[in-house]
Amino acid sequence: MKRHNFKKLQIWQEAMNLIDKNYAFTKILPNYEKYGLRSQMNRCSVSIASSISEGTSKRTNKHFIQFLEISLGSSFEWETQLNVCFRQKFISKEKFLELEKQINIIQKKISNFIDSLVVKS
Repeated sequence: MKRHNFKKLQIWQEAMNLIDKNYAFTKILPNYEKYGLRSQMNRCSVSIASSISEGTSKRTNKHFIQFLEISLGSSFEWETQLNVCFRQKFISKEKFLELEKQINIIQKKISNFIDSLVVKS
């Protein structure tokens, strides 16, 4: 298997954009969420991109897919936390819908990339 350059992968680039938006958003969360939602969302968003990049170091598509699945799991975890923020009224409906759309696009692209690698395995 030819190793991928994670910096050239669209899914990694979009995950990095999500990190930027996430950090901007979590700064406005209440102070009492500093070690709760804020910390967890920051770690989740970074995990999405980090797992993609770590996966590119693996020797086989099978192992790369495992890291992509971890990344996908982190994206669903982050989406759940976004929903908590919305339900707790920490975020406007417009901002929620914008971020939800972005994470759903990332999830779909990661899933499609996994599917393409399964075919090649």
